[in-house]
Amino acid sequence: MSVRDIIILGCSSQQPTRRRNHGAYLFRWNDEGLLFDPGEGTQRQFIFANVAPPVVSRIFISHFHGDHCLGLGSMLMRLNLDKVTHQIHCYYPASGKKYFDRLRYGTIYHETISVVEHPVSAEGLVHDDGRFRIEATFLEHGVDNIGWRITEPDTRKFNREKLNALGVFGPAVRELQQHGFIVINGKKVTLDDVSVIRKGDSIAIVIDTRYCQNAINIARDAKVLLCESTYLDEHRDLAYKHFHLTAKEAATIAKEANAKKLILTHFSARYLSLLDFEVEARSIFPNTDVADDMLTFPFER
Repeated sequence: MSVRDIIILGCSSQQPTRRRNHGAYLFRWNDEGLLFDPGEGTQRQFIFANVAPPVVSRIFISHFHGDHCLGLGSMLMRLNLDKVTHQIHCYYPASGKKYFDRLRYGTIYHETISVVEHPVSAEGLVHDDGRFRIEATFLEHGVDNIGWRITEPDTRKFNREKLNALGVFGPAVRELQQHGFIVINGKKVTLDDVSVIRKGDSIAIVIDTRYCQNAINIARDAKVLLCESTYLDEHRDLAYKHFHLTAKEAATIAKEANAKKLILTHFSARYLSLLDFEVEARSIFPNTDVADDMLTFPFER
């Protein structure tokens, strides 16, 4: 089975700290690398995480505030330097096309990589290539800002005991997969007789928003919700003023969405310790973890 984990390359908000870099989040999933909101210094964070940048195959930009995109240009140039041959899919708000271009072509270099752009102008299905289904919604942040939902395909899981009991072995299993049924000893055996459909997992990424219904909708039943929580509840007035969430609001989104796991991130530099974020969120949604630079969270099947 391929690696399935989430690496926190940075978890700070607009202002990095001595211990927390600008945000960036790498999901290694089904032999691909999905990189979300690469802030300033992301390329260097890969070194500290001991992960080779060429793992990246898709880059997502929620919006074009600097702490969510200033690492984009250097990441593309690094992938170019490493001579990756796979396509690099880039997803971003269509209204920010000029900023995407400025970041991509901000310096002199000979581009050889294949960048496939997916500017998003409407919510709903953005891309489905059979490996991942990518959906988008617009959040409340004062600028066009996208919440993402990524879903892997459904898979069929065989029951070995049922296969054995019905005498389906070796090449017969492949034939059953190809045709949907097979005749063994005069008896018809269908796929449903010996297997079940395993629903593909979904992740949701909600970065920079006020509490809103769209954030709940995009996270509905997600296996993992990575969600900003810039402030604690004691500073909820600042959260509202700056179009951000508190830890309590992020936990409420996870609870209302019936998400399975919540990871909090994007913390204001005013907070030296992140323990209070965990305490505040877990009072509402117990299965909460707090991001920190270089932490890795597995998400097994």
